[in-house]
Amino acid sequence: MKKVLFFACLAVVFACDTARDSADLLLINANIYTVNDSFDTAEALAVSEGKIIAVGTNEEIQGKYQGDKVIDASGKTVIPGLIDAHCHFYGLGLNQLKVDLVGTGSYEEVLERVKEFQNQNPSNFIQGRGWDQNDWEVKEFPTKEELDALFPDTPVALERVDGHAYLVNQKALDLAGITEATTVQGGEIIKKNGKISGVLVDNPMALIDRIVPPPTLEMNIKALKDAEELCLEYGLTTVNDAGLMRGTIELIDSLQQKGELSIRVYAMVSNSPENVDHFLKKGIVKTNRLNVRSVKVYGDGALGSRGAALREPYSDQPGHFGAMVTPVEDIEALAMRIAASDYQMNTHAIGDSANIAVLRAYKKALAGKEDRRWKIEHAQVISAEDFDYFKEGIIPSIQPTHATSDMYWAEDRLGPERVIGAYAFKTLLDKAGMVALGTDFPVEKVSPFLTFYASVARKDLEGYPEGGFQMNDALSREETLKGMTLWAAYSNFEEEEKGSLEVGKVADFVILSEDIMEIPLEKIPNLEAEKVFINGVQMK
Repeated sequence: MKKVLFFACLAVVFACDTARDSADLLLINANIYTVNDSFDTAEALAVSEGKIIAVGTNEEIQGKYQGDKVIDASGKTVIPGLIDAHCHFYGLGLNQLKVDLVGTGSYEEVLERVKEFQNQNPSNFIQGRGWDQNDWEVKEFPTKEELDALFPDTPVALERVDGHAYLVNQKALDLAGITEATTVQGGEIIKKNGKISGVLVDNPMALIDRIVPPPTLEMNIKALKDAEELCLEYGLTTVNDAGLMRGTIELIDSLQQKGELSIRVYAMVSNSPENVDHFLKKGIVKTNRLNVRSVKVYGDGALGSRGAALREPYSDQPGHFGAMVTPVEDIEALAMRIAASDYQMNTHAIGDSANIAVLRAYKKALAGKEDRRWKIEHAQVISAEDFDYFKEGIIPSIQPTHATSDMYWAEDRLGPERVIGAYAFKTLLDKAGMVALGTDFPVEKVSPFLTFYASVARKDLEGYPEGGFQMNDALSREETLKGMTLWAAYSNFEEEEKGSLEVGKVADFVILSEDIMEIPLEKIPNLEAEKVFINGVQMK
């Protein structure tokens, strides 16, 4: 009798097992922020063939599915895979091959780092990036004399943190053919006492770029893989690279197809005649991991280097307005051409003059067209009367850490009235209905948790300023998480496949060390992405 009962029980167990559907992965005992329309929470989800097939309670998921792999989150918080809506992914990788000048407190420290790097990694062309004169006691552009003395025979090009200025030595100037008679529209070759100082702002930088030895294929592959490793460390599963050449896009595609690069890339095509001709003719390129459907255009320069185009002069440099990197008539013509294709136009606009020029061009080109989702990258300084343009389907792609990096000197540049329309994230959200959030790394640090903190707290890591910077334009935690997931996905035409943890979407998700929606604000910068999944496969 006991044997009969035993076998009967076994039959019931097997019947229950066979009644459950199979899944590749079950995630249970989690605090899941789904970021769906209702911002619902859940306890568990099931994954099959890289996609989410169920979301619900532990009982619902375990009662219906049998997983080949089961991950017990032990109550940890789970969010959708994070999307950086504006960064320089390839540039981040290349930066690992250059002198790191981020955080230097003086020009003397810059020189010391360059000397140390060259001693350890001798090069025929020294490159570096990350200096910011606004962080120094003497907040003036450096000059080249010290570099000339240290490296009389080796060209040196040191890029400012924002990517909108070079400090170069005389050897580099000579190789590039730059003299005191050289003029370039859309930027400035800065002079001091009538002589070239060594600082080139915006378009003149291209003269130096022409003489920089191009990276080898091996260096490019290493750069992309290094960048992926850094991004996955922080829970980024999709990156929007703001400006790539055709060859780099094709290399990314090749590496992804071979399984050597897992991160998803929304690639903005750099605005060159060759790139634009090729991709507009080719049409949208969309794979499981690559999305090519936009052109990245530079409107103006950056505020920190006084290259942003302003309607009125800089408050701290009378008579200086900044400059358009791309002439307004060219922006207008390009907008009309892109509007006739399926591509988006994503334009860098920092100053109020650049923003209105781009917004007007967008409005004219998009007349009668629906759901084009063109973006203003940065949308940093907006005149009060111009915010309403964003009601017409234009998406602000903004970077919260720019506000907390620039807040120390932004009012010096803009004055007390104009600064009110700067870094106006909440105002932009109210007008546009959504914002896409990114970092602009390597201009800023890679960590999306610093983005989150800057968006909500609007303070630096020391808690300054005490009440937060222009807090009327802070975003809520829910708005911020949406901007880093669902809204960023929408801006890429990818909201049906990612950005929230819902049935039918890809299984890109992150298990966090703590609850990002509940912990004290000051703890957010130290959050960790403990486990990271793309297509249900653990990447970290």
